[in-house]
Amino acid sequence: MKLSQVVQKLDAKFRGKDRDFKYISIDTRTMKPGSLFIALKGPRFDAHDFIQLALERGAVGAIVSRWVTVPLSQIFVNNTHTALMQLANYQRNKVKKTTIVAVTGSCGKTTTKVLISNILSQKGNVLTSDGNFNNSIGLSITLLNLHTKHKYAVVELGASRPEEISRLARITKPNIAIVTNAGLAHLEGFNNIEGVAKAKGEIYQELSLNQIAIVNNDDPFANFWKKIISTRRIITFSCNDKADVTAKNISVNFKGYPNFRLILPNGETDIIQLSLLGRHNITNALAAAAVACVENFSITTIKFGLENTIAVNRRLVSLKGYRGATIIDDSYNANPLSVSSAIDVLSTFHKCRLILVLGDMQELGDEKNRLHCYVGKKAFQSGVHELFCYGLLTRYAAKTFGDHAYYFNDQKALLTVLKDHLDKNTVVLVKGSFSMNMGKIVDELIGK
Repeated sequence: MKLSQVVQKLDAKFRGKDRDFKYISIDTRTMKPGSLFIALKGPRFDAHDFIQLALERGAVGAIVSRWVTVPLSQIFVNNTHTALMQLANYQRNKVKKTTIVAVTGSCGKTTTKVLISNILSQKGNVLTSDGNFNNSIGLSITLLNLHTKHKYAVVELGASRPEEISRLARITKPNIAIVTNAGLAHLEGFNNIEGVAKAKGEIYQELSLNQIAIVNNDDPFANFWKKIISTRRIITFSCNDKADVTAKNISVNFKGYPNFRLILPNGETDIIQLSLLGRHNITNALAAAAVACVENFSITTIKFGLENTIAVNRRLVSLKGYRGATIIDDSYNANPLSVSSAIDVLSTFHKCRLILVLGDMQELGDEKNRLHCYVGKKAFQSGVHELFCYGLLTRYAAKTFGDHAYYFNDQKALLTVLKDHLDKNTVVLVKGSFSMNMGKIVDELIGK
């Protein structure tokens, strides 16, 4: 593609020589030679400061919102973030035959995305968003990598305020949309659980009449979403209720891994043994199976894809740690629903000493104190023996947990005490919001 074509599509101003480019990049650290560099701006950074570096690393042009005195062809726009989204939208419109599956929800987005991708990849090339590339920047980068060779694409859509999902869905134009659940997350932007459910339901509002909505019948807001979906085609899934895709003979083994029989409209599987910790991952597996049903995959293919999905980094990964203790790394992020599910996983190790290492849950607005109290009480009632708290808000969890709760404002101090409590019969769950850097505690415990 030529720079002049981008100028035309963005209705932008241009300085420099018209050049061909192969890639689009927003990060000079990962940029390939022959790239068009987009100089994004944020509260704490301005990529215009790195345009000289982009040139040195092989960029052939840059999209800017202010001219930079660097001998590199530049495309001037009012807002580089908007330009990135416009280019992503152009690429999606260009590649119309690819079936795109979009996943949103308060918990389970990334794991559900990986489960879906593992099934779909057995029948064609699948583009999957990296990690949790679920905001407007990450999603745009993913869509810019979309090409005609991709039979499928599976992306996740995240949001912390109303209308964000709508905006992302309009760019993505998904053929199939899923809401995993609505939980108490990002309450600073949504105010309450009803606000969360409404925001997640925006993904269904953006579907055209020939596109498909997949609904979790077990979620309290299922009927609310069905009203939004209206006359569009619906595929439902449930662990507990009548639905198009269900499970029976559910159990969890002594290591925390669930197994079940998958019930589909065209039959049922033998026992499926997931390699993902926690009963709640059956729900994620059912969502993935529902997508496969839409695409007419065989029962055998679906079973194979589900059973061969492994845990995503920092999301309920079981590791061996200090003094032979089992460390469950669920440190990527946290909200009350995901913490509750993780505690349920920890409680399955009922013959071991159970320790929860909890960091603050962020973005809970006025409910933050009450919800940390809830988590502390949940841990105590679930048989957790000790609670190690890190962060200002976890003091409330320590209060409701009672005896054997320890509070720290320093990770090193926490680790010093925690290590003295570990042996081969101990299971430690580490959980907290992304900003709390709980992964550092995990790394120390496993000697990384």
